[in-house]
Amino acid sequence: MWREFEIGVEGGGPYGIVAGPGGALWCTLVHAGRLARIAPDGDVTLFPLDNPEAGPSIVVTGPDGALWFTRFRDGRVGRITPDGEQSSIAVPSPFGLAVAPDGALWTSELNADRVWRVTPDGETTPFELGTEGAIPSMLAAAPDGTVWCTLNQGNAIARVTPEPAVFALPTPGAAPVGITVAGDGAAWFVEIGAGQLGRITADGEIAEFPLPDRAARTHAIVADPAGGCWYTEWAGNRLGHMDAGGTGIRTWDLPTPDSEPHGLAVAPDGAVWVALERGSVARFSPPFSPPR
Repeated sequence: MWREFEIGVEGGGPYGIVAGPGGALWCTLVHAGRLARIAPDGDVTLFPLDNPEAGPSIVVTGPDGALWFTRFRDGRVGRITPDGEQSSIAVPSPFGLAVAPDGALWTSELNADRVWRVTPDGETTPFELGTEGAIPSMLAAAPDGTVWCTLNQGNAIARVTPEPAVFALPTPGAAPVGITVAGDGAAWFVEIGAGQLGRITADGEIAEFPLPDRAARTHAIVADPAGGCWYTEWAGNRLGHMDAGGTGIRTWDLPTPDSEPHGLAVAPDGAVWVALERGSVARFSPPFSPPR
C-alpha cells in the first residue's frame, strides 16, 4: 500500500509535489533550494537552483510542459524544463501557485493582500484583494477560469476571478490553507485551525465538514476524479480521503512516524504521492478505486 523514497538531501524539506511529464513526480526541497524529479522506477534526480536560499515551495505543471514553482524567499516564480533548463520571473514573496485554463499562472503574495497573474512570457499583473493582513496562501483554478485563494489569517476564501469577492468562513479561526477544484467547479479546502474540510461553490455557498481528529492540522488537499478529495494531516501523520458527499471519511497512517506530510499529488495511475518534510516522498496505492 505504501512505498517510501528517500530524496537524499539531509534536511532538504520535501514540500510541494506534482505529477509531471513522462510519468515523473517533481518535488520542491524548501530548505535546500533544489527540486527533485522522481522517475517511475523511483530514481531521484536533483536540480539545484541558482540561489540555495530561494525557498522553493509550490510546484505545478505549466501549460508549456515545464514545471513552474514559487521561490518564496527570493521573490521569484521559477521555471524548469524536464531536462533541467531553468529561468525565473520576479514576483514579490510568491507562495501559492495555480494554472488557469487560459495558460496564465496565478500566485499569492504572502506578505501582502495581493495575488498576481503571471504569463509564461513574463508579464505580471497584480490584483488587490481589498483585505488587510489576510495572508493569501494557496490557489486553485476552475475549468471556467475562476481562481480561488485561501486567506489564512483572513479566515476566508477569495474569489479572484471572474468577479472579485471574499467569503468569510462560518468557523472562527479556521485558518484555511490548501485548496483544490473538483470536476464540478466547486473548490475543496482545508481548515488547519479547525480540523475541518470545507467546500465552496461557484456562487460562494460554503459547507464545512468536521474531521474525526479535530487536532490533525490538515494542510494540503487535492481532488480525486470522483469529486471527493485527498488531504494530509500534518499533526496526525496521516493521509485522509473524503467522498464527494462529504460523509465518507477514511484515513491511513503514514509509513514513518513524525514525517510532517505537506504537498499531495495524484498520479495518472491513481496513486497518491505525499511530500514528507522530514526527507522523503511516499507513494500510496489506494485500496479502492473511486467511481469515475
